[in-house]
Amino acid sequence: MEHKDKQPLRSDEELQKVRVGELKPHNNTITLVEYDPAWPKLFEREANRIRSALGEKALLVEHVGSTSVPGLCAKPIIDIMLVVENSADEASYVPDLEAVGYKLHIREPDWFEHRLFKGPDTDINLHVFSKGASEIDRMLRFRDWLRANKEDREKYAEAKRALAKKKWRHVQHYADAKTSIIMEIMERVNS
Repeated sequence: MEHKDKQPLRSDEELQKVRVGELKPHNNTITLVEYDPAWPKLFEREANRIRSALGEKALLVEHVGSTSVPGLCAKPIIDIMLVVENSADEASYVPDLEAVGYKLHIREPDWFEHRLFKGPDTDINLHVFSKGASEIDRMLRFRDWLRANKEDREKYAEAKRALAKKKWRHVQHYADAKTSIIMEIMERVNS
């Protein structure tokens, strides 16, 4: 399966390999909503819960993704970045997160040792990375650029809206399909 930029979408087998639990198809379009000023408050509530659970093990907790960019449409899911010493050392932080209701959904050892959790009562994606992972800086620079650059924010929103109208077998396929516009914007961020 490919999208218009001819970058291959991950197969069900590839997605199941990194999934904790059963992979369930989405088989639908993507719901995008206009920016909600309540999103930063939801982030703060979750960030406080994470910091309370992990203490000093939470080296960085940041609001990332489209819900962190005022004026940008988004799936109504709060993306949070958590940096720990070593995300592969699950015993050092997973039990603490699970104790306050977070559930591990994705384990990607081949992509910056990324882990993804879902929240106990707010629709969130908690992305966990190890200290020093280059993806941390990339995500923060992309967010900050979109916050400051209206033209690229609008271009990104336009691409997201067009892609969201398509029917996607998995939400991850929609996320993967945004790669080309993200790369195009990151070229300007890095220039």
